[in-house]
Amino acid sequence: QVPLAESGGGLVQPGGSLRLSCVVPGITFSGYAMGWFRQAPGKERDFVAAIKWIDATTYHENSVKGRFTISRDNGKNTVYLQMNSLRPEDEAVYYCAAMTRFPRQISNWWAALVNYDYWGQGTQVTVSS
Repeated sequence: QVPLAESGGGLVQPGGSLRLSCVVPGITFSGYAMGWFRQAPGKERDFVAAIKWIDATTYHENSVKGRFTISRDNGKNTVYLQMNSLRPEDEAVYYCAAMTRFPRQISNWWAALVNYDYWGQGTQVTVSS
């Protein structure tokens, strides 16, 4: 079991910023990648961003490119999602996920939910004036 603890969600006005954090407490993460996903009410869980652990290569969903940035701090076992220029359509529950082994689905591996083994509880991001 890989416990994931997200934090940083909240209420923000359109155009504002938030930084989400995801800590893998108590252990050193040596898996393949970490990702952020989001799920709005009544919708499927969608890919937002991912970071390959060994070399910090990043991947971002097209609608968040230039606004969101995923990063990691190895020493703190923490992955961040910096979200700028937030829009109402970004409102969702954001989930951190861990990919602990080589991807089972190779095509667009970073965005495939099936490749992620462990999930956090989620943190709510509300974008409203």
